[in-house]
Amino acid sequence: MPIALEPFPLAVAGFAFFLAGFVKGVVGLGLPPVAMGLLSLVMMPAQAAALLVVPAFVTNVWQLAAGPRFAAMVRRLWPMLAASTVGTLAAAALLHGAFGGGAIVALGFALIASAILGLAAPRLRVSPGTERWLAPLAGAATGLVTAATGVSSIPAAPFLGALGFNREDLIQALGLSFTVSTVALALALAGSGILSVGIAGVSALALVPALLGMRLGGWMRGRVSEPVFRRFFYFGLLGLGLHLAARALV
Repeated sequence: MPIALEPFPLAVAGFAFFLAGFVKGVVGLGLPPVAMGLLSLVMMPAQAAALLVVPAFVTNVWQLAAGPRFAAMVRRLWPMLAASTVGTLAAAALLHGAFGGGAIVALGFALIASAILGLAAPRLRVSPGTERWLAPLAGAATGLVTAATGVSSIPAAPFLGALGFNREDLIQALGLSFTVSTVALALALAGSGILSVGIAGVSALALVPALLGMRLGGWMRGRVSEPVFRRFFYFGLLGLGLHLAARALV
């Protein structure tokens, strides 16, 4: 399933990665949901996910490297990370073949769920005893969502947010989870033939507008109200998710 490299899809891709990088620069998250949502307007989610691999990997490693407790984080989160990897690889068929059309619906609902959680901002807490059995389930569910939609924040982000991390540790935990999910997704896409050397090169080029957007977003962070921007972001994500779900179901 080759990715169409005509001018219009490429222009949409450039804008999508710039806007996704800008959002991540302002609020610290949102690159995969924004990029996947916009790219899926002009291509299948599996194709969009292939273009997302390099920008997502680089920005997630950057986020992961910013934290101080990498080894301790791996020791605590490995059950979730292992289950996420296995889940992504096992559910990779959802990205192509008979499930290709349904992937747009799945992406739409994933964006809707992300928006609702972001707007509601529920205060969740997971006890250490619950974490032991819930972590593999959260990881497996994240793998399923990642394979089906290319978005790896559901339910990983709410689960990690409920573990009681401080701000710095939570940022590193999210970076670790997203990095592992991106690598697993890249392996699944490569195994299915969607992610080739040529597409990886195009994905590497997509890193340029993503980083430019992040730089502009970082500059804007101190000049706009982050809570207000977050609300606009999640309402926009909600609208995009509703559009994708409705378009695929019509």
